Formats: sequence, structure tokens, C-alpha cells
Amino acid sequence: MNPKRKQRLILVLFLVFGFASVVGLVLFALQENINLFYNPTQIAEGEAPEGARIRAGGMVVDGSIKRDDSSLLVNFELTDFNASIPVEYTGILPDLFREGQGIVAMGKVDGNGVFQADEVLAKHDENYMPPEVQEALEKSGKTADGKDVQPYSEKQAY
Repeated sequence: MNPKRKQRLILVLFLVFGFASVVGLVLFALQENINLFYNPTQIAEGEAPEGARIRAGGMVVDGSIKRDDSSLLVNFELTDFNASIPVEYTGILPDLFREGQGIVAMGKVDGNGVFQADEVLAKHDENYMPPEVQEALEKSGKTADGKDVQPYSEKQAY
């Protein structure tokens, strides 16, 4: 083989292996930081991976908030009006957190089907709904207050 050709082949192989290594490292790093969104129905049906960090969104069920007197442990239920899942959170909840409100929580589903949240995010005003929660509610055919979505008709007067 020609020495010049051999040198080019070594250079090309070095670049290919280097590029493959960089892509592999980037994918490995991103795998640790990806937070997929699941609604309560998907979590209740077992679609969410157990033990993986995910985001869950929905509405806090009225009357479901239970606080532990001796710690910062809070238990509540999250719903998309098709299914509800129990959520356990230890920490200080946002000021705007309350029953009947849309939230997004980050955490993991444990072996008992309880969502162990390590971060809870609440909406910042009365009109805002996190896009993932809004989409999940629309798929369930419900509005944020739990009523059925009425299809638009031309006869409705505004």
C-alpha cells in the first residue's frame, strides 16, 4: 500500500472512531438528564418506567392533601380526570400549590405505584396551565375544573 494512502486511511479511521466516541459520550450524558412527561393515566396503567426520573402533571384532587405533623411530608393525589395516582413529596410546597390546581411534579414511580416527587411546580397565575398538563386534560376530554369538553359549534353565541 502506498504510504500516502496508508496515512490517509489512518487519519480517516481516527476521525471516525473519534466522532463515534463523542456521539456515544453525548448520548450517555443526555440519557441521565432526559425527563419524559407522563400523565396520571399513563402512570396508573404502568406505562411510566419504574425508578426512572420522569415528570408527571395533572390536577391536585380536592380533599386529597394530607400533611404530616412532625415532618415536611405531604401526600396528595394527582388526576387527569381519567385516573388518579398517589404522590408523596417531602419538602416545602410552592405558595400557589392548592387543591384543584394544575401542577407538574418531577420524581420517580416506586414499586408500589406511588409517585415519589422531589420537585413540585405550580402554575403562576389563574389563567396559566403547563402545556403538558393542558394537553393531557384535552386528551382525557376534560377541562381544568373537571367538566367535559364541549365541542365548538357555530350556534354558540359569545
